[in-house]
Amino acid sequence: METEDSMGSAEADVTDLPEDFDGLRALLLGRREAMPKRLKQIAAFALEHPEDMAFGTVAGIAEHAGVQPSTLVRFAKSLGYDGFSHLQQIFRDRLRERFPDYRERLRGLRDAEGHHVHAASLLEGFTHAAAISLERMQASVRPEELSRAIETLAKADTVYLLGARRVFPVIAYCAYAFGKLGVRAILIDHVGQLGPEQLAIASKRDAVLAISFTPYAPVTADLAAAAAQRDVPVVAITDSAFSPLVTNADVWLEVAEADFGAFRSLSASFALAMALAVGTAEKRAEG
Repeated sequence: METEDSMGSAEADVTDLPEDFDGLRALLLGRREAMPKRLKQIAAFALEHPEDMAFGTVAGIAEHAGVQPSTLVRFAKSLGYDGFSHLQQIFRDRLRERFPDYRERLRGLRDAEGHHVHAASLLEGFTHAAAISLERMQASVRPEELSRAIETLAKADTVYLLGARRVFPVIAYCAYAFGKLGVRAILIDHVGQLGPEQLAIASKRDAVLAISFTPYAPVTADLAAAAAQRDVPVVAITDSAFSPLVTNADVWLEVAEADFGAFRSLSASFALAMALAVGTAEKRAEG
């Protein structure tokens, strides 16, 4: 059990407070040996799971790090931050830097490959990223969770499909595949900002399939939460236990796509979408 004494007096007077991830990392590594046990435990978790630190709640991060929520707040203040939300913003800023806009990504490829990016190098790089994504997905998606997801979708009168921005092609494929397989599905395309109205008629007899990856599309998370509040079952495909989709999902499947030149693959997402569509149709045929 943690006590104030066991954590020690770690409050710091920091004049040069890091406002970027590299500076924070250097600060944590520099102070690591002097930190009390619990604070050292959080520091290690933060450096190993920066994406989780970016999007988790205080309670969720504390649970995964194996500490009390109050210890997270104390950890942030010991470094000189106003509170945990101030510290968390650094991890969120890191994600924005990690996923630059597409012109910046192209410039990055040119810097790595020379002024002209060779077609063969592009194909090799994206093929390798796709292969890594598929291997990760096979390891992260547990058969029992996949079966639960298929059963949830198979029981539904109508499957509502949620996905925006980068993953919209995946959710659009689901609409095509479900339709071809005889499964009633409605694509929530949010045209004219009408997503809430498109989803408004979903009931407990239906289900939602929602897909979103870091940085998460707010519209997808908000609509999935609205459906869950009405007791509509939600199946989520996302990349972290700290994803905003997880809180409202009856079952969620983890997919962490690899990238090449900051362009992330969708290979594993498409493969999993195909498995869900075909599995749902087969499950219905059994009944």
